[in-house]
Amino acid sequence: MKFGVLVFPGTWSDRDCHHAIGSVLAQEVRMVWHKETDLSGLDVVVIPGGFSYGDYLRAGAIARFSPVMRAVADFAAKGRYVLGICNGFQILTEAGLLPGALLSNSHLQFRCQWVHLRVENAALPFSTRCRKGQVLRIPISHYDGNYYADEATLDELEQDSRIAFRYCDPSGEPTIESNPNGSLHNIAGIVNRQHNVLGMMPHPERACEDLLGGTDGNLLFQSLVEAGVLV
Repeated sequence: MKFGVLVFPGTWSDRDCHHAIGSVLAQEVRMVWHKETDLSGLDVVVIPGGFSYGDYLRAGAIARFSPVMRAVADFAAKGRYVLGICNGFQILTEAGLLPGALLSNSHLQFRCQWVHLRVENAALPFSTRCRKGQVLRIPISHYDGNYYADEATLDELEQDSRIAFRYCDPSGEPTIESNPNGSLHNIAGIVNRQHNVLGMMPHPERACEDLLGGTDGNLLFQSLVEAGVLV
């Protein structure tokens, strides 16, 4: 599998993603500058976390207009895999590749902490190494992670099993207390209609080594590797 990690001015999880994919999982990976438009040869594009363009207008709103995002839209339309993490999730919603929006956390605090996620759909290319209902432990680091969508969109996400992960307590129960940002329906990650684009606020690349506190993030990357092998 060949991964590409996008780099915008202000991103800071690009190196973390490169390390997790290249050093931990031993997959081919290259950095892709935001002005590039050639994604040929890649199987997966990762849009990492950070503060692209300083979030000066709105999180992800400026990055959405970078030349590389037009290429990402074409890449996704061809059925290839796109993973947006934190700011990457925000960029995907701004670009219209995923529905809804990421608002400021309901408590108006930046949160950097470990959270629990319940796997809602284990049949996605991003989650086949998981089982439905499995509880993962993966950290968050954001101020604008409060997922919002209108009721019609939320109903569609629920009915079509497009909610990939939901914030929950250690037992797997999605409670108000386990929701770190106020996201509607405790949503932590969603996919597009074709199931090849995933946006999630937690950082799986920060949960790939025991030294960092856990390895549950590996399950997502390993699922993608297997999905690519089976294509």
